[in-house]
Amino acid sequence: MRKIKNEELDRLSVNGFKSSDKFPIVIVLDNIRSLNNIGSVFRTADCFRLDGIHLCGITAKPPHREIQKTALGATETVEWKYFENTDDSILALKESGFQVYSVEQVEKSISLDSFFPNKMEKYALVFGNEINGVSDKAVSLSDGYIEIPQFGTKHSFNVSVSVGIVLWQFMLHLK
Repeated sequence: MRKIKNEELDRLSVNGFKSSDKFPIVIVLDNIRSLNNIGSVFRTADCFRLDGIHLCGITAKPPHREIQKTALGATETVEWKYFENTDDSILALKESGFQVYSVEQVEKSISLDSFFPNKMEKYALVFGNEINGVSDKAVSLSDGYIEIPQFGTKHSFNVSVSVGIVLWQFMLHLK
């Protein structure tokens, strides 16, 4: 048994990525504090070939050395936009035909394992601040809510881990 070398993985080039069809998903980062989390989300968005990322509020923007540490170049491939507030991002996405879902623990949320994305829809997934979660206004503007099942004593995952979990579940149904 041997590990496969990077050059054997047949990955897209930067230009190939930019010209490829993307999965119709945009990640909305609502006031994320950690630069490492932001970079990790970029890297995950690249791995899943997403349509883009919206950086909102206090969420830092590339180029930034601390984002690059975890993004490993994904800020060069993944399209991103900055919005001063998350509400403007959500409204713009809705105008473009996206279904907006906040990933948050709220009344009437759908358990991730019971949510089945429609291949004909475009999705925006809102992930919130590491302490306060998705803002109340962003929640109120959302079309629905997805909650990740948890079984331990902690009440939340790290935001970049949450992005990976939710996207993997989406890809199981969209690919």
